[in-house]
Amino acid sequence: MSDTAHDPYAGLSVGTFHQTAQERIVHGQPAGKAVLAEARRLGAQRVFIVTGRSLGQLAAAGQGPVHDVASALGPHHAGTFTGISAHSPREDVIAAADAARAAGADLLVGIGGGSAIDATKAALLCLWLDLRSPLAMEPYRAGAGQGSPIQPAAGAIRMLSVSTTLSAPEFTAMAGITDSASHAKQTFTHRLMAPQVAILDPTATLHTPEWLLYSTAIRSVDHAVETWCSPLASPATEAQSLQGLRLLTQALPAIQRQPQALAPRLQAQFGMWQAISALAAGVQTGASHGIGYALGAGFGVPHGHTSCVLLPAVLRWNAASNGARQQALSEAMGQPQRPAHELVAELIAQLGQPGSLRAVGIRADQLDELARRAMAFAPVLANPRPISSADQVAEILALAW
Repeated sequence: MSDTAHDPYAGLSVGTFHQTAQERIVHGQPAGKAVLAEARRLGAQRVFIVTGRSLGQLAAAGQGPVHDVASALGPHHAGTFTGISAHSPREDVIAAADAARAAGADLLVGIGGGSAIDATKAALLCLWLDLRSPLAMEPYRAGAGQGSPIQPAAGAIRMLSVSTTLSAPEFTAMAGITDSASHAKQTFTHRLMAPQVAILDPTATLHTPEWLLYSTAIRSVDHAVETWCSPLASPATEAQSLQGLRLLTQALPAIQRQPQALAPRLQAQFGMWQAISALAAGVQTGASHGIGYALGAGFGVPHGHTSCVLLPAVLRWNAASNGARQQALSEAMGQPQRPAHELVAELIAQLGQPGSLRAVGIRADQLDELARRAMAFAPVLANPRPISSADQVAEILALAW
């Protein structure tokens, strides 16, 4: 008889559930009030805000969450850096860290969507290790050969987050940062990079452009779908993935009907939180995310739009191997009799978001390059229907074309 016949662990779910260093989620309270309360609880005296240009312009006009937080902090506000660009280039991360260092910051607050919050996480790394150039970050990225260990000193500076989109980076300990030299999206990870406190204030999303709010919501739908479909999913993560999908697909049409109502916006924030919980715990995403990294960093497509154009196509392509598994997605979206890829595509169209590669400006002569670049990203190789060549990625791109 084979050794497997005597293995009592054969057939069991095997994996590791990761816990981040996040302490609290504060929800349904004004962001300024919550940041001030948390800063006082943590004993911070010089709180430094990191954000993007659009929110910085709103603050200059006396509006928006950056203005609200800075005003609430009063004398504890050490300064604000407003130079974070889309896809979080290394140069912007270094500039933010330099500004925080010069201000004598003892706590960072990332305010915005994925780019601003990921950049703030990476700025922590630069402050911990005194990194002062984009090149100095290189040894610490995931996959950098042997790499260098990230070892923050005891009492190292941490961060809070205030979300203005629905992409949910504030719940993970990883940061997606772009290397401008190669146009590659790279990952930096340490458990203390997770915001110590994530603040979910639905009013912080009211100034977010509609296209950005809805496209990042589809990014969170993508989190839910791909972690549910992942071979690494377990009973500890599956319920969160499906609950995130339910909450998001219920909340988004309600936001459309009542754009100023806070309840559906908070429901969507709960949805993004649940949807990404499995990813934060170590469940891998798949080809929609992996190809999306290549599409975003290499071709300038916003995070949310990469999911809009790729997720339905990936679901269709994967259905040959996990069609039965996808049935639960359809049930969570309220129409169990229909294919999940159709329901996701209809939601994207209902929200007025692009549904094809052509719609985000990709040309036919760029598809081969996109397929080639995508093979460098780990989620492509972790797809539930195995992908071993750029030709298979090209099949997905044809469905998304």
